[in-house]
Amino acid sequence: MSDHSAVTTAGKARDLHAFIAGLPKAELHVHHVGSASPRIVSELAARHSDSKVPTDPEALVDYFSFTDFAHFIDVYLSVVDLIRTPEDVRLLTYEVARDLARQQVRYAELTITPFSSTRRGIDERAFMDAIEDARKAAEAEFGTVLRWCFDIPGEAGLEAAEETVRLATDDRLRPEGLVSFGLGGPEVGVPRPQFKPYFDRAIAAGLRSVPHAGETTGPETVWDALNELRAERIGHGTSSAQDPKLLTHLAEHGIALEVCPTSNIATRAVRTLDEHPIKEFVRAGVPVTINSDDPPMFGTDLNNEYAVAARLLDLDERGVADLAKNAVRASFLDPAGKARIDDEIDTYTSAWLAP
Repeated sequence: MSDHSAVTTAGKARDLHAFIAGLPKAELHVHHVGSASPRIVSELAARHSDSKVPTDPEALVDYFSFTDFAHFIDVYLSVVDLIRTPEDVRLLTYEVARDLARQQVRYAELTITPFSSTRRGIDERAFMDAIEDARKAAEAEFGTVLRWCFDIPGEAGLEAAEETVRLATDDRLRPEGLVSFGLGGPEVGVPRPQFKPYFDRAIAAGLRSVPHAGETTGPETVWDALNELRAERIGHGTSSAQDPKLLTHLAEHGIALEVCPTSNIATRAVRTLDEHPIKEFVRAGVPVTINSDDPPMFGTDLNNEYAVAARLLDLDERGVADLAKNAVRASFLDPAGKARIDDEIDTYTSAWLAP
């Protein structure tokens, strides 16, 4: 490559990063506790001095370096343990919304694990009030609309499933912002079919099914999520690329994958970014959405994930805008809300590309 070509390529990359930074977006796979910034984690760690989590934001960079998925879960749970009061819950939720708004996220479905908080003694009514108060304040102050996905921490078993579905379906407790029901945590040794009765109850109560599957296990886990849990979207679904029939099924039924590239590398679910199966998903016609998962823990944010996806898929501005529209289309936002963000994306893109 000539010096001139290198400069031109670098300039285009800078322009694309600037385009992404201002692009209106929706995010569908981002975890509540996993979105706690180093500033918030260090503040919570200082509040609870018996924790092993560092109080120095710079020390958190090393603390958030993972050897494998199991190590990631251990570290994640140590941060979960910092959320001990309704005030902690409210602070975290509001600050997560602030960080999303800074990235021009207009709508986000935030995955929340209420069992992790209620089992630590936070009153369930106070927990719901804290997330709802933060949601309403964030929408009023930042313009970012938050909705909730209550997920079962799979490693905690059927007790957690029962508690989660109770909290999600009890009309006296169910928060106004709740739209979906999920399943997270480790996949190895945690088969999806055992959670079918709980998903059936959540779906009967009007919630949408969005389990994690195929992140650290094979495509059979994705099939289980589809057949047993009636998944409408799949969290990660990384191993789907190993099964052509599964890719065809996802494409034909319009079942979107919530792809989180940097997360997959950080947890060793995928070896390198260049080996990430996102290209195979797109080639097969599977709807793909771009997400950040647990961004501060993985040293990323949604803007960076869009930049990674743009490189892997060789996209220009219009291609990136189409990716953003995928997320809006796959979201559980109402039709008027979807149309509003779609129009924003079109207006922004046209203005950016205007001569």
